[in-house]
Amino acid sequence: MSDKKNGGGVDPQFVRELASILQEQGLNEIELEQGELKLRLAKAAPVAAPAPISYAVQAPVAVAAPVAQASPAPASPVVAAIPAGAVRSPMVGTAYLAAEPGASPFVKVGDMVNQGQTLLIVEAMKTFNPIPSPRSGRVTQILVSDQQPVEYDEPLIILE
Repeated sequence: MSDKKNGGGVDPQFVRELASILQEQGLNEIELEQGELKLRLAKAAPVAAPAPISYAVQAPVAVAAPVAQASPAPASPVVAAIPAGAVRSPMVGTAYLAAEPGASPFVKVGDMVNQGQTLLIVEAMKTFNPIPSPRSGRVTQILVSDQQPVEYDEPLIILE
């Protein structure tokens, strides 16, 4: 294992043989200890840089084309699609129509509600937030189903 030419150090041919064994056997590392000599050969972990580069190149192309085409068109239909009297979600979360599974819902289509009455619950970050009626009226539509994920400002219920 020692090489007389370089003062008792490690024989380069021996290191090459260990590296060859490492490669042939599909090992990630070899560690050898003999007396005071400790030797460890390890493969470097491969760097996966191409994926982020290709993603970054594709993202602007995908975003640029739809933004130019989609900006003018959806603006007016989205505003017009939300009916008057919509009670909107004040947060992102999960909508629950009843206080607990199997319980009767807070409101049903056709129910008369008073201002401040709980219409449903939106769970956000493990906190259950009651959504109160902003005014008195009749429930004409329930736009979400139980345990449905909802977005900020998404219409939940229509009051007449």
